[in-house]
Amino acid sequence: MNSQKSKGNFLPMLIIGALFFIFGFVTWLNGILIPYFKISCELSDFEATLVAFAFYISYTVMALPASWVLKKTGFHRGMTVGLLVMAIGTLVFVPAALSRAYWMFLSGLFIMGAGLAVLQTAANPYITIIGPRESAARRISIMGICNKLAGAIAPLILAYYILNDGDAFVKSLEGMDSIARAAALDGLAHRVIGPYLVMTSILVFLGIAVRYAPLPDVETEDDSVDSVTDFTNKSSIFQFPQLILGAIALFFYVGVEVIAGDTIIRYGISQGFKIETAKVFTTYTLIAMIVGYLAGILLIPKLISQRTALIASALLGIALSIVVVLASPTYSILALALLGLANALVWPAIWPLAIHDLGKFIKTGSAVLIMAIAGGAILPLLWGRLSDSISPQMAYIILIPSYFIILYYSVSGYKLRNWK
Repeated sequence: MNSQKSKGNFLPMLIIGALFFIFGFVTWLNGILIPYFKISCELSDFEATLVAFAFYISYTVMALPASWVLKKTGFHRGMTVGLLVMAIGTLVFVPAALSRAYWMFLSGLFIMGAGLAVLQTAANPYITIIGPRESAARRISIMGICNKLAGAIAPLILAYYILNDGDAFVKSLEGMDSIARAAALDGLAHRVIGPYLVMTSILVFLGIAVRYAPLPDVETEDDSVDSVTDFTNKSSIFQFPQLILGAIALFFYVGVEVIAGDTIIRYGISQGFKIETAKVFTTYTLIAMIVGYLAGILLIPKLISQRTALIASALLGIALSIVVVLASPTYSILALALLGLANALVWPAIWPLAIHDLGKFIKTGSAVLIMAIAGGAILPLLWGRLSDSISPQMAYIILIPSYFIILYYSVSGYKLRNWK
């Protein structure tokens, strides 16, 4: 039976894996967009990290509407809606580049994030409930590899088109008058038009393809698992401590994941590394995450449980964060990249723990967890403010309490079934 079910799940997992590849490609472009906009739109660190804010805050704004959309469309059609909304967001980059209007770039990023909110709200619970719960972290780890493999490739591809001559370009600006400088910066802004038109075409094609793909409809309203009495007397999603605490843990997790991936290039430049060298740092972070995902696939659940992996991840995150704050620039950046290893299994482990026993509340619960992605908007912005006011390295002090919150959830928070 299990063998037959695995074979039956192969094609859906392949399709969802392709979607997670798209998630990663679009999401992790932010790592190169932050230094790119800092140069082309002449921004401070705080202003540049509005890239992450605009992209990730849309998850909070759109998560509950996304849940409503999925109730109307189901998981399958909802994925198509998400892809088409993302295509609108990438298309906005064209007028934004032509006008070099930072607010318009941020609007495009917000729309892309809104589309991803629908996709994530559909795809994450889909991949969680399509097979046995005890191996959910393993399936999400496979999806994570698709996501982070795309994330490792994406900044390199975009950097080739928009910042391949970054060091020489920045140096050339020094001797220009205001008119020549504005013209040069306009030319730099125009470089994103081609790549984002290509992405728009791909997203529209995938939206149509997914609409007609043979994905089975997975019904969750009656998915009461094995403890019906735990939730039949509950009337609100806020009556599930394991979900609310899981969302808080995810908030801080996404924050530290985005900080590790999206600020590392900017941090490297601030520490004296050339743009040519620093532009690959996000890729190193994501390669470390891929290694972590591979470890999860091999170890969970045969050798270690999802919860054990979560505890180990939190402890490793704390240790590496201390190194980031205290070490010399080279070792600090190395530890920041290695946070990818610490982060890899946090999302796959928290999701099944948080949505366990939700039953008919699972879609709304998934939306609450997606809202936690707002951590990727708030914490990088805090890093940007601290970076401008104190120093880029000391700004990473916010990583340490974040991992302690994840550790609390992994040790005891996930067990709670009521607030008493």
